[in-house]
Amino acid sequence: MNKEYLYSDIAGRIAAQIRNGLFKAGDKLPSVRSLCQEHHVSMNTAKRVYWELESQSLIESKPQSGYFVSNLSYLRLALPEVSRPSIEASNEEPDELIANVFTNMGNDQLTLFSIGAPSGGLLPVAKLRKEIVLATRELREAGTEYESLPGNKKLRNAVATRSLGWGGNLTENDLVSTSGGMNALFLGLMAVGKPGDTVAVESPCFPGIFQLAISLGLKVLELPTHPTQGIEIDALKRVLPLIDICLLVPNFNTPLGSCMPDERKEEVVSLLSEHGIPLIEDDIYGDLYFGTQRPKCCKSFDTTGNVLWCGSVSKTLAPGYRVGWIAPGRYMDRVLKLKLAHSISSTSIVQEAVGNFFKTGKYERHVRQLRWTLQSNYQNYVNAVAEYFPEGTKTSRPQGGLALWVELPNDIDTTQLYNQALKSQISIAPGRMFTLQNQFQNCMRLCIGLPWNDSLKMKLKHIGNLAKAMTNGRH
Repeated sequence: MNKEYLYSDIAGRIAAQIRNGLFKAGDKLPSVRSLCQEHHVSMNTAKRVYWELESQSLIESKPQSGYFVSNLSYLRLALPEVSRPSIEASNEEPDELIANVFTNMGNDQLTLFSIGAPSGGLLPVAKLRKEIVLATRELREAGTEYESLPGNKKLRNAVATRSLGWGGNLTENDLVSTSGGMNALFLGLMAVGKPGDTVAVESPCFPGIFQLAISLGLKVLELPTHPTQGIEIDALKRVLPLIDICLLVPNFNTPLGSCMPDERKEEVVSLLSEHGIPLIEDDIYGDLYFGTQRPKCCKSFDTTGNVLWCGSVSKTLAPGYRVGWIAPGRYMDRVLKLKLAHSISSTSIVQEAVGNFFKTGKYERHVRQLRWTLQSNYQNYVNAVAEYFPEGTKTSRPQGGLALWVELPNDIDTTQLYNQALKSQISIAPGRMFTLQNQFQNCMRLCIGLPWNDSLKMKLKHIGNLAKAMTNGRH
């Protein structure tokens, strides 16, 4: 085992023990010297383990005393239950609430807890501006010509190279560039489905997936989903005769932030391949992990080309650039034909710029800082929820991504809470947006991608006070 993996492995095991309650808040951890002896590692490796756990806010050091488990608010708040949607597939239009909430997108007069993207203040805007200028110089005819059908070669090569880190082992020829992540999902669904087919998704699920599926004439079947581990495999097995496609966000899905364990990913891939059901994997949040290493993807276990792996930089680097990609496996020819019919070519300049950003190492440096910020934000948000929200509030425990799922007491309707908060220029995402069924009315998603400050904390306090007023008014 190499040193890099060894430190990550030890830190990951201790982190799991803390999250599972084996170590309690305030417990003293073994000394650095003891850690060296127990794991047969150097002092530098042992120190790095504790530095990593400190960066995740899981432990804190006390001068002359050692390392102690932090007082983690998220361990004081209960975890939401596994969702239990009906197994009936639906093709009803999503609630108009979705349109109302997303109409707020780009409104700089509002505090947008409702939009699941990093704030511009967390993005390397000046560096990206330079990359755009450089791209116009490097591309033939300043990028005004049509790009090749598969898309920008530099971008595809960079994405393929990065896939080696999570076991994808892709080449640039396995990839097709797209106009953002939703366009990748669109091409995937068009390639493997037809009107009347049923697609299985997580519940709760990103509203855009519902809208996309229904616009293509598909029916949607929502699967029971664990708040930290993703869909329930037994539930998937029971509905296999009812579904034609499966579309999952295994790594840090929104709104729960759950991460499917590797063994579950492998089982899902094998199960769907065995039954001839294509799996569209949305890996848009995979780079935003809070742990020590990027999680594997379902594509890592794909030996038959049955997984269509989709990604983009919309949640990590530049939402407005609309740069994404798909590795469609054995459906490559269909995806290329669809891309030709729907868009002819990709946008050369922005894809070249993003490709350069990857190749020069700037992306990795940026996303490392972004991960640290989001993890810190998550802790700050949960502290505020624990302090200001009604008693009985539950929260998810995201292991990465941009979302915090908050479950309020049953008598609070978050659609009403949304309308109340909007009067104070605050926008939240009510839980009813994340399902086609009659559930999650007392839940909401908060985006943790906003720069943390006292003002943001006070706005969370205001949401909590509004929620308290709603529950008090019913007693």
